Order: sequence, then C-alpha cells, then structure tokens
Amino acid sequence: MSIQIGPVTIEDPVILAPMSGVTDLPFRRLVKRAGAGLVVSEMIASEAMVRASRQSLKMAEVAPEEFPMSVQLAGCEGHVMAEAARLNEDKGAAIIDINMGCPVKKVVNGYAGSALMRDLEHAKGLITATVKAVKLPVTLKMRTGWDHANRNAPELARIAEGEGIRMLTVHGRTRCQMYNGSADWGFVRQVKEAVSIPVIVNGDITTLEEAKAALEQSGADGVMIGRGAYGKPWFLNQVMAYLRDGTRLPDPTLAEQEALVLEHYDAMLVHYGTHTGSKIARKHVAWYSKGLPGSAEFRTRIMRIEAPDEARQAVRDFYAPVLDRLAA
Repeated sequence: MSIQIGPVTIEDPVILAPMSGVTDLPFRRLVKRAGAGLVVSEMIASEAMVRASRQSLKMAEVAPEEFPMSVQLAGCEGHVMAEAARLNEDKGAAIIDINMGCPVKKVVNGYAGSALMRDLEHAKGLITATVKAVKLPVTLKMRTGWDHANRNAPELARIAEGEGIRMLTVHGRTRCQMYNGSADWGFVRQVKEAVSIPVIVNGDITTLEEAKAALEQSGADGVMIGRGAYGKPWFLNQVMAYLRDGTRLPDPTLAEQEALVLEHYDAMLVHYGTHTGSKIARKHVAWYSKGLPGSAEFRTRIMRIEAPDEARQAVRDFYAPVLDRLAA
C-alpha cells in the first residue's frame, strides 16, 4: 500500500491533515510518535512566511522525529509562494504542499485556497512557480470544486500533474459546502482516474470503517484524517493497522491517556510560552475527554482555567474517579 512522493516513500499512506490551530508541532509530534505515514503543518500564509512573521515561523518549526513532514502553504502570487517554499526547504521540510482547498472566507477573499479552483490558469501559474522553486517534491490539496455545478477537480488534477505535482489530496466537498453535508468519496475516483500520481481521499474519516469505505469508494491510494484525530493522536496508527490487515488496535489505557494529556499540555506551554500555550491547549485537553464519564462538565471547567497548575490538577481530578472504578 506504499506510495512514492518524489524521493519520499510513505509505507502506510495514512496522513494527518493540515488543520489551522491544531496541527502544530506538539500535536504532530504525538501523532507521529503513535504512528502516522505523514504529518502536515498548519496552513501557512506564504506572504507572512516571507515577511518572517513570528506566528508563521512558529507554525513552520520542524522536529527531526516527525520526518518526513510536509509544510502546507497558501497564497495567490507565484513569486511569493516560490520564496516561501524555498524558506521552508531551508528549514527542513521534506515536502511542500499547496493549499487550494481552504474554504474559509478570509482566505478565499484573498484569492487563495479554494478560490483558485475558479481560475485554473492562475492556479497553474502558482503550481509552476512553486515546483520550480525547490528541489523538494510538491503536492496539492484541493476540494471537488467551487460549487456543485463546477466540480473541476479532475481538470485541475491533470494540470497539476503536468506541472510536476507529485501527489494530490481531495476533500470530498465543494467550497460552497464548507463542512456541511457529507464528503463525496465516490467523486474522488474521477480524480484518481484522471492522473497517474498518488491520490489521497479526505473528509469525514472518523472511524476505521469510514477509512476503509473512503478508500473503496474513491479508489484512492491513501487517506487523510483531520477531525477524526481530535483528542486521539493514536487514531492514525489504528487506521494504518486496520487498512493493512484488519487489525483493531485498542485505545491507550486511561492511565496512558491521562499521561498523554499532561505531556501534551506541558509541550504546548514550552512551544508557545505559558500564557499563550495554556489558552491554545484548552481545546486539545477538552477533546481528549470526549466519551468519558463527566466529560461535558470537565470541558466546561477546563475552558475557564488559565493557571497551568490548576489545569493539571483538573486533568488529574477528571481521570482519578474513572481509574479508581477500573481498579476496584
């Protein structure tokens, strides 16, 4: 089931999706350690990268233990995308990914993200500039199209392959759908049939069964998982095992999960600093609790806590009664 992205071999193509405010370095490290074919950074605005803004440099940080990792760039000007790609090549990225799928208004209004699917000639120019700028393999993430009447992903895929793109990821929705409705995995098959490079299916993959169904319906070479990994950095490894031979790996024990939450929390404080890190970490800590007894009350509590020591104690207080019941 392995795929080749230029010189990079992905043995089990189960990939962590780029998610703004989620796939930062601390989270990617945990996912990669648990097991993932490839991890992708948050979407980085190429113009901000070239300006060397503090936030963009933080988003582009790469750790050796997550190699190979991909940095995703968004932009609307070829020369800026090219310079941002070169900067990330120098910083240690293994792959550059171009975002032509983000549906968020502030990105689309800047003629980046999925807005580029309305102007394929301009999209082609961005792809060409980025590919020529670096020695690294360049990949592309897109949606099925701008709206249901203009699902032109197969056409963009052919253009991208012709300009040197090494892998395509397709989220099975149009831009106008945003995240509503259901991902159309079946449509991704049209993209797969249009090109000879690897194609990855993305969207609504939150269970092992959905991962298998997405592959079967799309004919894709692998899956990309986004929201399914919220609070479950081990989920990609479970998908890898299931797609490989049907093995259903168990979740970590609750004691292991508690330790992971505390490790993740502390890593966020180191990465961002105490003040910012404690705020950004809240949502991750809340996601870990989903499905456990008392999780709703815990999520409400943790979102109000600012002091790190208080947050750590809240985590211990949440897991303690569950662990006590298991030990009884």
